[in-house]
Amino acid sequence: MGQRKRSILTVLGAFALVIAGSAAPANAIANGDPVKPGRYAFSVKLTMTGIPTADGGRRNSACSGSLVAPQWVLTAGHCFRDANGVRVERPVADSTVATVGRTDLTDTSRGHELEVVAVRQSPTADVSLARLAEPVRDVHPIRLARTAPEAGDVLRVTGYGSTTSTNPAPVTWLRTGRMQVVALTDTVTQVKGYAPQPDTTPCPYDSGGPFFVERGRKGPALVAVVSNGPSCPHTQIENAARVDNIAGWVASVIR
Repeated sequence: MGQRKRSILTVLGAFALVIAGSAAPANAIANGDPVKPGRYAFSVKLTMTGIPTADGGRRNSACSGSLVAPQWVLTAGHCFRDANGVRVERPVADSTVATVGRTDLTDTSRGHELEVVAVRQSPTADVSLARLAEPVRDVHPIRLARTAPEAGDVLRVTGYGSTTSTNPAPVTWLRTGRMQVVALTDTVTQVKGYAPQPDTTPCPYDSGGPFFVERGRKGPALVAVVSNGPSCPHTQIENAARVDNIAGWVASVIR
């Protein structure tokens, strides 16, 4: 199990401190940039409270994701795992809330907070779809790419994750960075840091965050999601779960 998978679902002991004690947002997406309010509004924060643990306890966690249809969020498959670490097709926490269309999570005058009521897992990749209790009508979903990126292409990633793998805790302001495609397998898009720094990389709680191409008249197109990688920040290879080659499965679920 990769580092991102291990760390993404750790206990949020510092979560309350981040919410209450930060006067300004820190860098999520390690060495990334803050997103301007309203930009990449399809980005989603998933907050899980009361996840069962193997010892009979409860823990809290978080993931990132993207709105791909008015009532569906696409994220990492491992964001929904039972107490034994097995991916499941149901919300695992007592409450899983998707925050949509809110760059600054502390600004409750904007965006939506909706409960996740159902989950579908991709049979081939670390990808899942989470169904919202109600559709979101005022945020334009990101479209799915039908073709794969090529080695050398630069992708943008967004997320609400931590700044580091050391004592990780999610931040309250959406962050972004760019990474370059190195290679592809049947299920993974391999990327490395590109900008603003060579070690710009996803961190814990960025799992499920979208990797997308920005070129073209149709706007951003989703090609992969944050899945796993080394402790952040790093200059090594990050393994993103491919979405372009399961676009048919996504379409069949959201229909």
